Amino acid sequence: MPVASRSVARKKKTVPKRTKAASRTKKSAKKHLEASYDQYKFFEGKQYTGMQVGRSHKWYYDQGEWKETKVTPDMWRIFYSVTKRRAGKAPKGSGVPVGTGYHWYIMAHQNVTKLNANDYNTTLMGLKFKIAHKRADKDKWSATAATQRKHLIKFMKDMIRELENEPVPIEMEYKGRTYKGEGVPIPGTCHGGVCYELDIMLNNESLGIIRSGKTGWKMDNITDQKFIDAIGEEILLWYE
Repeated sequence: MPVASRSVARKKKTVPKRTKAASRTKKSAKKHLEASYDQYKFFEGKQYTGMQVGRSHKWYYDQGEWKETKVTPDMWRIFYSVTKRRAGKAPKGSGVPVGTGYHWYIMAHQNVTKLNANDYNTTLMGLKFKIAHKRADKDKWSATAATQRKHLIKFMKDMIRELENEPVPIEMEYKGRTYKGEGVPIPGTCHGGVCYELDIMLNNESLGIIRSGKTGWKMDNITDQKFIDAIGEEILLWYE
């Protein structure tokens, strides 16, 4: 028994100090994340709480039910219901209480490719805008129906204004192929006359939103980083 005890003691002494420091740093960062969720933050002069602007969620959706009914030759009514699950775990103590509700409005491109008689590959890329929310301990929504409609009208007007403005022209050669198209700035992402997120259309095909961050240009639907960088370079050249 004493031998085993001495062996355990030696192992404890060999733990590198930097490992302990890294552990403390990780715990400190986690506590900071938990505490920061409800702290007041500011974006373009507007106060808000919750997740910080620029951070991301990743979810997995269960097998849901999508229903669609053709209303006009070009318009369909849709219904979709499913449970979405976080990819990972929420930090303890962060986030809103269970029972909190949200009303979002989604504006997006849905690109569909038929694979066979019964299967289609589907990609959804776009924006969602918060119209209202309902606290878990309240029976009322944060905005009346009239106010929610005003929020939606403002969101749509902002999008229409960007669509009507001159888009960022894109024309480039990549791997022997010519690409021509445009980038439409996303409202709220332009600073000092430069827009850092744009909805990209090349060769008449929607490619999704490109965004500029600390580590360069990113797109969710494109895996070729050099192609993404080439698009980003065209955007920067136009703003020079």
